[in-house]
Amino acid sequence: MNNLVVKKLDYKKDYPEFYKPSPKDPSIINIPKMKFFMIDGKGDPNIAKEYKDAVETLYAISYALKMKVVKKETPQMDYIVPPLEGLWYMENMKEWSIENKDAWHWTMMIRIPDFVTEEQINKAITIVKETKNPPAISKIYNEDYGEGEVVQIMYYGSYSDEGPTIAKMHEFAEEQGYDLSGKHHEIYLSDPRKVEPDKCKTIIRQPISKK
Repeated sequence: MNNLVVKKLDYKKDYPEFYKPSPKDPSIINIPKMKFFMIDGKGDPNIAKEYKDAVETLYAISYALKMKVVKKETPQMDYIVPPLEGLWYMENMKEWSIENKDAWHWTMMIRIPDFVTEEQINKAITIVKETKNPPAISKIYNEDYGEGEVVQIMYYGSYSDEGPTIAKMHEFAEEQGYDLSGKHHEIYLSDPRKVEPDKCKTIIRQPISKK
């Protein structure tokens, strides 16, 4: 039997337009629909147990999907688990403030590879329920999420110091003739559970629409 040569899919490397924006200058691109595991919640991510439970559950599901399901059923479709992402918003986005964390609503999510089937997703959820049963398992769902046009930039440093970079990105979009729309979006290229805050690498993204 011939051994298959498998290329491990790595979204961060294989799709640089989505995962490697410039850290110096904001850019505008179009983001297609992608499928995600998602969990919704509210509150300060620094202290809310609900947030910690959501992140742990997302990682547990995502790695179970890769290691316990896809690797066994379709080993030729190997991949690196995509990074954690977060949508941050308030019921009235005009009241959005980076300081008012207690009032934040959030959706934490991890991308599901395009080739994964609904049956495989359900198998992964069942495995995690039966083996780990994390607190947020009942809150997990999956759906397609597409933003269309966005402005984005790479950010290095603590999440609490993002303000000036976000302002720079927003100003750029407005100068290019766009209004801000939708939810503030962050992609955590560093695992926030393992990396010191001042060493974190984050994509900051904001949906926009032409004025």
